[in-house]
Amino acid sequence: MNVLKRLEREGVPFERTKHPATYTARQLAATEHISPWNVAKPVLVKADDAYVMCVLPATKHLDLRAVGDAVYAEKVRLAFEEELAEVFPDCEVGAEPPIGAFFGLKTLADYTLMKDDYIVFQAGTHTDSVRMRMEDFDRVADPMYGNIAVD
Repeated sequence: MNVLKRLEREGVPFERTKHPATYTARQLAATEHISPWNVAKPVLVKADDAYVMCVLPATKHLDLRAVGDAVYAEKVRLAFEEELAEVFPDCEVGAEPPIGAFFGLKTLADYTLMKDDYIVFQAGTHTDSVRMRMEDFDRVADPMYGNIAVD
C-alpha cells in the first residue's frame, strides 16, 4: 500500500517532500529544517497480542508502562524489526507512517502533538516525507490520545 496514493485517494491534503535519506526522526527534522517537535515519530509496540501504532514527537521517548495503561495491556514491548517488515510490507523498515488505521492498527498518540498545527513524517521510504495539518492527521488516523511520552 502506497501511503501517498492512499492519502490522495482519501482526499487528505498534504505536502510531499523528497529529501536525502534520513533514518531517525531527528534527522528528518534537520533535513526538513523544522523543529523536531513537529516530526511525528511512529513506534510500533506489541500490547498483549495486538500491535499498536504509537506516535510521539521526535524529541520524546516512549513510556511503555503508560502505553500499557492507555490500552489496558499487561505486557507491552517494542516490535522487532522482523515484525515491522511483516506489519508494513510496502514500507522500508524504519520509515513507517504514523497512521495505524492504514494498516488495520489502533493509533495511540501523545498529547503533546495536539498543540502543533502540523506534523511531518516519513511516507514509507527514507527519502519521502509528508507534511500534514494536525486536524487532517486526526481525521485520517483517528488516534486515541494519551500521556505516553517522556523526555
